[in-house]
Amino acid sequence: MICITKLLLGKATVSEAIKYSKVEKPPAEMLHFSTKATPIVVWNMTKKCNLKCKHCYIEAKITEQKGELTTEEAKSFIEDLAKNKIPVLLLSGGEPLLREDFFELAEYANNLGLRVVVSTNGTLITESIAERMKGIIQYVGVSLDGLPSTHDKFRGVEGAFDQALRGIKNSLKAELKTGIRFVVNKENYDELPKLIDFAAEQGIQRFCIYHLVYAGRGKEIINLDITNEQRRKMMDMLIEKALKYPEMEILTTDNHADGIYLYNYIKKHNEERAEEVLKLLEIHGGCSAGYKFACVDNLGNVHPCQFWSHYTIGNVKEKKFSEIWNGKDELLKKLREKPKHLKGKCKECKYNMLCGGCRVRAESYYNDLWEEDPCCYLEKEEINKI
Repeated sequence: MICITKLLLGKATVSEAIKYSKVEKPPAEMLHFSTKATPIVVWNMTKKCNLKCKHCYIEAKITEQKGELTTEEAKSFIEDLAKNKIPVLLLSGGEPLLREDFFELAEYANNLGLRVVVSTNGTLITESIAERMKGIIQYVGVSLDGLPSTHDKFRGVEGAFDQALRGIKNSLKAELKTGIRFVVNKENYDELPKLIDFAAEQGIQRFCIYHLVYAGRGKEIINLDITNEQRRKMMDMLIEKALKYPEMEILTTDNHADGIYLYNYIKKHNEERAEEVLKLLEIHGGCSAGYKFACVDNLGNVHPCQFWSHYTIGNVKEKKFSEIWNGKDELLKKLREKPKHLKGKCKECKYNMLCGGCRVRAESYYNDLWEEDPCCYLEKEEINKI
C-alpha cells in the first residue's frame, strides 16, 4: 500500500519507523513502514458470497465450497499465527460474515493477541453485528465501487450500495474504525472524486483505492482497466484530495509505481521532505507478496498473496503456516529477491527495490511473471533518476 496522506503530509517519519521496528506490536498506522518480514495474513474464510462482483479474484459464489477449514482447524491455524506474532490477520472471503463461526474465530484470534481486521461488502453489518464487532475487530474495510447505480452494476445485485452504506453507518455508530475499499476501473473512474468527497462528509476515516489485478474474474475484465494516462491523472487528484481532507487517510494498493510518482511530486513541491519519503518507500519495500504479505484460502491452501490462487505453497491442514512460509519454496525465494529476476522496464527501473511491479498482472498479460508490469505509467525520465 502507498499511504499518500502519511507520505505527503509528513504523518510518518523514518525515526518512527526505526523506533517501532523494535516494538513487538507497532501501532496500526506504522505497519506499512515495518522492517519486519513477518507477514500480514489474509484469510479468505469462505468462498460463499451474497454478491456477484465482476472483479472477484476468488470467483466467489452464493453456495459454500466443500472442504473449507473447520472451526477446530481454523483455531489451530490461528494459534500458529499468534505464536509467530503476525502483525495483522485480515478476515476476508467471499463474504466473511456468512461464515457461521465468524465471531467465534474472530474473538479467539483477538483473545490470543492478534490484530484482527475484516474486509466485507458491508451488506450484512446490522447495528447488532457492528456492536458485536466492537472490541474484537480493529478495522472494518467496506467495498464501495462507485455511486449507487455503478456500484450495484459492478457488484451484480440491485440495492448493494444502499446496504453497504447502511453497514458503514452502523460501523461508525459503533465507533469502529471504518474505511472504504474502491477498485478503480473505466466504469467508475469519473465517480472517484465524488465518492471521496462523500466519504469525507460521512466521517469515514480511510479510503483505499485498489488498482485492478488480473486474477480470478479480474482476468475477464482487463478491457475495463483504466489507461496509464488515467492513472497519472488519478494520482494528481488523490494528492489534491489528501491535501483537502488531511483527517481522512487516502491510500492506493496493487501498484507501487504510485509511490514513485508521489516521491517525484514531493521532490518538486516540498524538496526538504523528499529524502525522508524515499527512505520510507525503501523501508516499505514495494510489493509485499510472498514476503510481508501472505494469503490462506478457504480450503487452507497458502499463497504468496490473495491474487496468487493459481500457485499453492502448502496447506495448513497438513503443516503449520509458519513452517510452510519459512520453508524452501522456490517462488517465495524469488519473490523475496525480485530485482534479480525482473525483465523489461521493471529491470531497467532505478526504483525497482521500492516497487517491483505486480507479478500477477505481468504473468496474466505477458504469460511471464517476471516481465514488466503493464500498468506502470512512469516515463523513462522519471524512473532513470534518483
